[in-house]
Amino acid sequence: MSSAPSGSESWIQSSKIYLHPRAITLFFLGFSSGLPILLVFGTLSFWLREAGIERSVITYFSWVGLAYGFKWIWAPLIDRLPIPLLSTLLGRRRSWLVLAQLMLIFSLSGLAFSNPLVNLEAMAILALVVAFSSATQDIVIDAYRIESAGERLQAAMAATYMAGYRIAMIVAGAGALSLAAWASPASDAYSMEAWRTAYLFMAALMGIGLLTSFIITEPKAVDMDQETLEQQQKVVAFSEGLAHLPHWLSRCLGWLYIALFCPFRDFIQRYGMQAIIILALISTYRISDVILGIIANVFYVDMGFTKEEISKIIKVYGVIMTIIGAGVGGILVNRFGVMKILFSGALLVALTNLLFAWLASVGNDTLVLTVVISLDNLSGGIATAAFVAYLSSLTNIQYSATQYALFSSVMLLFPKFLGGFSGGFVDSFGYIWFFSGAALLGLPVLILVWMASRAQQKSRTEKNAQESVTDT
Repeated sequence: MSSAPSGSESWIQSSKIYLHPRAITLFFLGFSSGLPILLVFGTLSFWLREAGIERSVITYFSWVGLAYGFKWIWAPLIDRLPIPLLSTLLGRRRSWLVLAQLMLIFSLSGLAFSNPLVNLEAMAILALVVAFSSATQDIVIDAYRIESAGERLQAAMAATYMAGYRIAMIVAGAGALSLAAWASPASDAYSMEAWRTAYLFMAALMGIGLLTSFIITEPKAVDMDQETLEQQQKVVAFSEGLAHLPHWLSRCLGWLYIALFCPFRDFIQRYGMQAIIILALISTYRISDVILGIIANVFYVDMGFTKEEISKIIKVYGVIMTIIGAGVGGILVNRFGVMKILFSGALLVALTNLLFAWLASVGNDTLVLTVVISLDNLSGGIATAAFVAYLSSLTNIQYSATQYALFSSVMLLFPKFLGGFSGGFVDSFGYIWFFSGAALLGLPVLILVWMASRAQQKSRTEKNAQESVTDT
């Protein structure tokens, strides 16, 4: 594992990392990032169902979420394409942030004035624009976070980001529903005006992110390294070899080479065979908690917990524990380094699956549920803070948006696929064996973390040896 940072700073001194301006900035950007997602998922589904839209039609709206899974496709544009006028005034990252947030404000306002009973197709298009703009905002925020601070600060920034994100989800979920209920003239009747009020208020809250984008400073521009310059020279030569094609087409092919191919090739070249271990770790690190999350709500219902108990203990108290866990994770990473906490987080997440097996054996017990949810969300927060810091350390700052978007997509593909079989496994073997098996799935992750840490230490040793030879 990576060594702890030098020095003997106290825990209080370590916690001061959250007073860093970048950490504070990420709280507000996290709020801006977390607000839109429920407004096109859970909250929107509630609105449509209350309006009398058929369930089969409502589920089609979930397809707008594909924008989040395929954001790596247009991430290269954000890495390389300037926005006329805005980029000159605000810089590369802030200009894209402002554009995405303005699109969110206008599309959410458009949803507010939409009527599902009159033009459901227009509402679906607006929901897709919200999801696309939200995914674009996520890409830019991830790139901004990576470029604006070093590895030691990444976990703290991830923690404050998660805190803002989770608070925004409560606002966009329970808050929007409460506001719609308050604005409705009759509690038992559908009111288009009530939902308009709620969504207009949510659109106004996006102003928090917009104001933050105007206040913050642009990350320092990164000079292209020698390898990137050589790649561009090859692209120019390649374009000249396509002189028989229209000029715009040869230039476009060259640009696509730099924006799409180079980020992926850069990762393979930098890590070589280590890339296999890294990609395996990325794709499996969250496997235990993702699989558990897919079946969790079904499990709570089967255990006989009421909606009020689930809402109070899991949706609110659990969120608070996640925020606390992320905060603790940020401090631990700052004190002991990324790889040690990455290993500890994976171990804790695996062990908390056994607590769910205990809950399954106990049955309906709110005290046990509270204990299990507390420890599970605390562990998840610690693991996530370390994992985000690890992913950030893998990116080449010259391709930060593209590479991080790719990593964040890879980390969910295999767990989501495997989680689709969770219901059938429970039907065949029961919850106790399911949660025990989910815990065992965390063991290969521990091995991969250890292997990645060994490979990282070897690379650093070789690099230091080369630098020593060069100096002498």
